[in-house]
Amino acid sequence: MAGLATSLGAGAATNSLSQMPDVDTLFLFGSNPTEGHPIVSLWLKKALRKGAKLIVGDPRKTWMAERSDVWLNLKPGSNIAMLNGLINVILQNGWENKEFIAKRTESFEDIKAKAAEYDLARTEQVTGVSQDRIIEAARLYSHADKAMIVYGLGVTEHQTGTENAMAIANLALVCGHIGRPSTGIMALRGQNNVQGASDLGPLPATLPGYQPVSNPEVREKFEKAWNVKISPKAGLKSVEMLDECKRGNFKAIYILGEDPAQTDPDLNHVRAALESVEFLVVQDIFHTETTQFADVVLPGASFAEKDGTFTNGERRVQRVRKAVEPLAGMAEWEVLAKLSTLMGYPMHYDSPSEIMDEIASLVPIYGGISYGRIEEKGIQWPCPTKDHPGTTTLYTDLFSRPGGLAKFVALEHKGPGEKTDGEYPYVLITGRIREHYNNGSMTRRSSGIAEVVPEELAEISHADAAKLGIASGDMIKVSSRRGEVTVKAKVTARSQAGNVFMTFHHRNVLSNILTSGHRDPITGTPEYKACAVKIQKI
Repeated sequence: MAGLATSLGAGAATNSLSQMPDVDTLFLFGSNPTEGHPIVSLWLKKALRKGAKLIVGDPRKTWMAERSDVWLNLKPGSNIAMLNGLINVILQNGWENKEFIAKRTESFEDIKAKAAEYDLARTEQVTGVSQDRIIEAARLYSHADKAMIVYGLGVTEHQTGTENAMAIANLALVCGHIGRPSTGIMALRGQNNVQGASDLGPLPATLPGYQPVSNPEVREKFEKAWNVKISPKAGLKSVEMLDECKRGNFKAIYILGEDPAQTDPDLNHVRAALESVEFLVVQDIFHTETTQFADVVLPGASFAEKDGTFTNGERRVQRVRKAVEPLAGMAEWEVLAKLSTLMGYPMHYDSPSEIMDEIASLVPIYGGISYGRIEEKGIQWPCPTKDHPGTTTLYTDLFSRPGGLAKFVALEHKGPGEKTDGEYPYVLITGRIREHYNNGSMTRRSSGIAEVVPEELAEISHADAAKLGIASGDMIKVSSRRGEVTVKAKVTARSQAGNVFMTFHHRNVLSNILTSGHRDPITGTPEYKACAVKIQKI
């Protein structure tokens, strides 16, 4: 979000999923949608069946990479070098969209000078991708009529995640591939309502609707509506809260529907933080690794037990209707309202639709949205007024930045925060598989799924397995500078030499004990996609 907002104006996907089948060239970067976003992948497959060209940038040979026209098999953490190199090829050959650049962007000279530093030889050396693949990818993307970049956590979960997103925006802007149907950037969010949650105020420097807490006019509006004084000071990111818990400066924390004791990086640090905090409340639908540390556990409500809305990755606000009454008697919004009232701030709503009406009155991009309007079909924000149809494609005329121009940002390759060495020679990449979801607290309870994928597997290349004397099914020890796990090996062509892949779905193999504490300095997003490890056969 921070990266796209800086370059384009809003931190959200520019287009709609229904436009996907008409894409000419699909550039899938740092995303494995057939497993991480299987419903999105159905839309992408429609485009491929209609003949769309496919470029895949990913260290792993995913299902999509196997079927791509060009696989950019880059080294983990070399995203910026890869994108700068593609821009360099485009500019060297005169394939850029000169009219679009002149009319709709600023700071082009900055990116032109920076891209010139990433000639083919340097890009190949840094990324490990052959020059002919770089040239062909640049040609396909720049020559397309309707091109879409679809990216995921393989872009954002790096210490340069925000800059990686800006680099993607740079590529789209150089070619003018933005602001038209089936032409733009789709950022795939990590879970189903990440976009909606982000829209409504949990970011430490913004109030709902990405309105800066530092803006006195914004604060005045919310202070009047809520009858409270709002501090102009930005709050803490979630990972920073845990840092402060460990230091003894954070006295209490309330965790709702999140399992940091399994899913956050550097778990030994996280667990020390959860043990250090004086009072911990966890609200969830099942016991998790985190509930073990709680002083109070409150029951959550599943999607089937509550009314409300989800805002998906294409900015569509959609109704959710409860199928059964909450098993614990209350949905989370009712628990929060009652807690607030008991703690001295009366919070009374009769229904979730009343909360949505308040959102519409305070958040301009949601201004025209009500339950009555989204009863049958969702609406994509921005939807500023009651008669506005919603926005399927962003930036058709102007970008939502000052002056209406998109901004090129010159970026330098930095690489991952933790480098390999003689003791820790392999790069661990973490991610998801289709059968399990996140911490597995729900999917591991399904006997059918557990039968298909009952345990964690560490994917290792044939070359590395031969060198280490490892066969599929062998037990191995994977160690980093922070800890170690014992796991079963899976020898596969999906992993390139030097890389090993694991998920974080299984409680008995907590792979995030291994991951590092490196973070994006702008957003605090952890670097899940690259840490140094060693592998030993047991």
